[in-house]
Amino acid sequence: MSTVYHDYSGFSNITTFGETYAAFGNIEGLNFIEKLWASYYTYIGNDIFATGLLFFTVHEALYFGRCIPWAIIDRIPYFNKYKIQDTKIPSNQEQWECLKSVLTSHFLVEAFPIWFFHPLCQKIGISYQVPFPTVATMALQVAVFFVLEDAWHYWFHRALHYGVFYKYIHKQHHRYAAPFGLTAEYAHPVEVMLLGFGTVGIPIVWCLITGDLHLFTVCIWIALRLFQAVDAHSGYEFPWSLHHFLPIWAGADHHDEHHHHFIGSYASSFRWWDFLLDTEAGPKGKSSREAKMKVKAESKKSI
Repeated sequence: MSTVYHDYSGFSNITTFGETYAAFGNIEGLNFIEKLWASYYTYIGNDIFATGLLFFTVHEALYFGRCIPWAIIDRIPYFNKYKIQDTKIPSNQEQWECLKSVLTSHFLVEAFPIWFFHPLCQKIGISYQVPFPTVATMALQVAVFFVLEDAWHYWFHRALHYGVFYKYIHKQHHRYAAPFGLTAEYAHPVEVMLLGFGTVGIPIVWCLITGDLHLFTVCIWIALRLFQAVDAHSGYEFPWSLHHFLPIWAGADHHDEHHHHFIGSYASSFRWWDFLLDTEAGPKGKSSREAKMKVKAESKKSI
């Protein structure tokens, strides 16, 4: 029996998922999602398999579930006016070639370590029992993960643009100068593992340091990170895009400049690293650097 719950004394003659959920329905203090979570683990009966299946399925469903709307938008002329590089609409052939590569990566690179994630969780103390932590606790941890992953992504992404690292690893990701949703995970296996550590490794390190993390929080974090990555590669800028309301948010316009100019704008979620270190790509970044150089030159003349 799964260890997702501590007391199964009230459970008897349970053979279906519906009966499992009904049994958890009689337990006070569990919300709808917690009951579903516990019912799933209990019904599967093998926690290692349950976690592996859950994470692989969630990743595939959310990734392609977020990519498909962008692929549809690419085929609707009305939205061309919102396309950042409006003369470079991805063809069906490009979408298909990218899809094949991404699926190969998912099944041959990412699937294998996913099935070993549950034993790692048990070893380092990532909980998966019900009830879940409070919403405030999960929100705080996810916010911290966004900040830390952004720093990891900035420095390692920037490093991948140097010499042999770009030629033999990162160049694959830059095959498409005008990105589209599916290209978010179109990358060399080494890059998938290196930058992917920022998504998976940071929660692991957090748990090793604090001893406080739940697997459901990791699910929420990965879901939001997937949405961010796909949207950043969408190639579309809308009046309602998030960075208009949250100026520090990077968004598609920030990352599209990176693909367009092949250098600069290295961060994933936020703009502060590129702003502080003068690595913003595109005309705006160039104008900003020129303005700072002018101010610096004039200040030297006045001394």
